[in-house]
Amino acid sequence: MRRFTSFEARIDSVAHRVLDRLPAQGPAGALVEFAVFGLKQAWACLFGGLLLALIIATHYLWPQNAVLARYDFLFLAALAIQVLMLAGGLEQPSEAKVILIFHVVGTVMEVFKTSAGSWIYPEESVFRVAAVPLFSGFMYAAVGSYLARISRIFDMRYTRYPAFWMTLVLAAAIYVNFFAHHYTVDMRYGLFAATALLFARTTVHYRVFRFRHRMPLLLGFLLVALFIWFAENIGTWSRAWIYPDQSGGWTPVSISKLGAWYLLMIISFVLVSVVHRPRTPEECRLLDGRPSAGQADAAL
Repeated sequence: MRRFTSFEARIDSVAHRVLDRLPAQGPAGALVEFAVFGLKQAWACLFGGLLLALIIATHYLWPQNAVLARYDFLFLAALAIQVLMLAGGLEQPSEAKVILIFHVVGTVMEVFKTSAGSWIYPEESVFRVAAVPLFSGFMYAAVGSYLARISRIFDMRYTRYPAFWMTLVLAAAIYVNFFAHHYTVDMRYGLFAATALLFARTTVHYRVFRFRHRMPLLLGFLLVALFIWFAENIGTWSRAWIYPDQSGGWTPVSISKLGAWYLLMIISFVLVSVVHRPRTPEECRLLDGRPSAGQADAAL
């Protein structure tokens, strides 16, 4: 897996000319590391950030009687962003495959959930499947895009990662439960426990700029799920979609939804791992020819 597209490689080269001159130790060195971390996160969120910005902008600016519906504009805009990112070297083809998979998986779940009354899309559109506008699939795709990009940008590696087939079984069980709990017993607490057991010993190792850091993978799942929950609050506030209790006016999304996003994170991560298989630090050193895990790496 290449870490950078050609465009990113040029950014990396320019960034190194500046960052290599900055202090490496002490508070100043820590500040440099933190700043690069923020820049990398922003770059990984590029697709999702642009989509969220469009959702907010159209909430305020879209004409009520426009010929093109707001949802249709969001779908066409998301499609255009994807084409431009690929054509401009901002995204790898493998990441586009992840986005397509997420769009399909997300849209199927959206069709079911809206039919069950879990949430609604209050505006009309032409590009839709049943009650689901097609731009909604890109919201799931934004999660997949982020995970795929962050995996390579931060050069993520894993220790004590569970057997791949076990993660597939867990992801399938979580996805089935999103549908089945409407008819049978909700197994989410059992799935939380299974997730904890499977990934409890897994550590993710990631490089920011000069140094490699690590954290428990379960904590990483929780932090990303929390970030998505905040984004969902913005999405419902801008009425891109709403829950039944928000039909009379916006209220914050229940914190209980964080659990659903946490489980969705597992599905998302496993789907990304199909394209970008998790590797250990030792495997990466052998494949990339790097003599040391502590060697300075990319700034992007």
